[in-house]
Amino acid sequence: MHTEGSNAVYILASRKHGTLYIGVTSNLIQRVGEHRDGLRPGFTTTYGVKRLVWYEQFDGIAEAIQRETSLKKYRRDWKINLIETANPNWEDLYESLFAEPRGPLSP
Repeated sequence: MHTEGSNAVYILASRKHGTLYIGVTSNLIQRVGEHRDGLRPGFTTTYGVKRLVWYEQFDGIAEAIQRETSLKKYRRDWKINLIETANPNWEDLYESLFAEPRGPLSP
């Protein structure tokens, strides 16, 4: 199980190859839950961006913020490739945050 206070950069999508949103948080489960429930007014609510399709965890929030800043500078096709390398079917990974890690291939 992933720790509730995990520092992470994450990508949400409206659908496969749909609208993307990149965010950073110190509590991945809570933040994605807020996006999914429409509790964070703004871009994700307006465009229906609720599916967690990629995330990366960090020990410190500073490293997570640095990674988020870098990801936002990349072109869309690079971001899509990043998602599809780890999650080729663009499955919603939110429920996997509550599961026990399955080994080195786990997100």
